[in-house]
Amino acid sequence: MKQKIHFTKMHGAGNDYIYVNTLFYNIDEPSELARLWSNRHKGIGSDGLVLIGRSPIPEAEFSMRIFNADGSEAMMCGNACRCIGKYLYEKGLTDKTEIRLLTLSGIKVLKLEITSINIVRTVTVDMGEPTFDNEEQFNPTKKMLPKGLFISMGNPHYVIFTDDVDAVDDKGRELEHHPAFPERANIEFAEMRPDGIRVRVWERGSGITMACGTGACATAVAACKIGRAGRKNRIIMDGGTLDVEWREADNHVYLTGPAEFVFEGEIQLS
Repeated sequence: MKQKIHFTKMHGAGNDYIYVNTLFYNIDEPSELARLWSNRHKGIGSDGLVLIGRSPIPEAEFSMRIFNADGSEAMMCGNACRCIGKYLYEKGLTDKTEIRLLTLSGIKVLKLEITSINIVRTVTVDMGEPTFDNEEQFNPTKKMLPKGLFISMGNPHYVIFTDDVDAVDDKGRELEHHPAFPERANIEFAEMRPDGIRVRVWERGSGITMACGTGACATAVAACKIGRAGRKNRIIMDGGTLDVEWREADNHVYLTGPAEFVFEGEIQLS
């Protein structure tokens, strides 16, 4: 008899993933399932697959693995972290409002804002320190890149400031695979506006997405780094607005925003 897997569809500012609790289900081929299930015509439809599990180390309570729509495994996703915080609390897997989550880019601390009726309103993720020189992810000797700033938030980002973020789709596809990025890269196109920084993201392995948490952080850091913004910024993405603070006290980047349930269901393994 073929196994049925219960899944939860969630999104953070429109960045949507399929969430599976591996405490109950064994997922043997997550890369292939991410590719199949993410298909928006023949599958569930999403930007990828997220696996929630118990942490194998005592320093964290839970773990996250994330696979893009093309099946490639990602290091980190700020929007998925926020969704996991809401998932864990509202499904009764924890009663903590501060959760330590193990990811491939280290342990991330999630702080939950809870309403009077025990609903998670927002989640703030300590995304850690940005880095600007990562030889594994970025080779600056490679030429022919448009002017931008490389920033690693545990995963590689290249932020380009432009006067028109709506004309960037084809450029993102090309730049993701540029030889300057050995691990490929997420490409951010950012436009400074009076109400915040308008950003569109070409996410490696998924294409244009409604939002990207690490991309929002990278953009805010880039804007501050080149003197175009302060340390607190509103990042306006296709799917909603995220708040990012690059704190001077500890050099960490903090991402705050909502997380939402979309629907739940079962899918049968083929």
